[in-house]
Amino acid sequence: MAAATVMRLQTIVSRELAATESAVVIIGSLQVGTKENVIPETAVIKLNVRTFDDGVRKRVLDAIARIVNAEAAASGAPKPPEITPLDQYALVKNDPSATERVGNAFRMYFTVDRVHDTGPASASEDFGSFGAEWHVPSVFWFVGGTDPDTYAKAKALGRVGEIPTNHSPFFAPVLHPTLEAGVEALVVGALAWLTPERHA
Repeated sequence: MAAATVMRLQTIVSRELAATESAVVIIGSLQVGTKENVIPETAVIKLNVRTFDDGVRKRVLDAIARIVNAEAAASGAPKPPEITPLDQYALVKNDPSATERVGNAFRMYFTVDRVHDTGPASASEDFGSFGAEWHVPSVFWFVGGTDPDTYAKAKALGRVGEIPTNHSPFFAPVLHPTLEAGVEALVVGALAWLTPERHA
């Protein structure tokens, strides 16, 4: 039942969303049984869902509930499955004017060649809750931490997407100067608001 559910959940993005819509459904954990010759009584499936749109998110969550319940019914489960949200966060939406202010401050401090617009990213992030809950403009940014030579080689081979990122067990940022750049970015970003006339 759990295996069939996992397989079916993987079809949500490809079968239920338009090509212009984006979502990620990850089965991060499947915990079933303790011994190879004992049929387990329960199974726990943990998912991570990422979207760029609240409407798409609702459709994906509805599809998950529909599939989980249908697979349980089709397998003759003695009771319906329990669906429990673990973590839910508002979408991360960078405020345009705040992003421009912080971006200009970064370009002035770090130089233009070190500041790039990454575009949308399907990261799983709770930062969106700050702006949404406090009703304030917010800006989320990334700090690069990959060894320059490693990045250059991967880029030359067209394999930048294979460089391990955070949440990967192989993620290994270069501690220095990444730590310093991260602290500097935080201070520069704060100063863009505390002393806006310097970064207008």
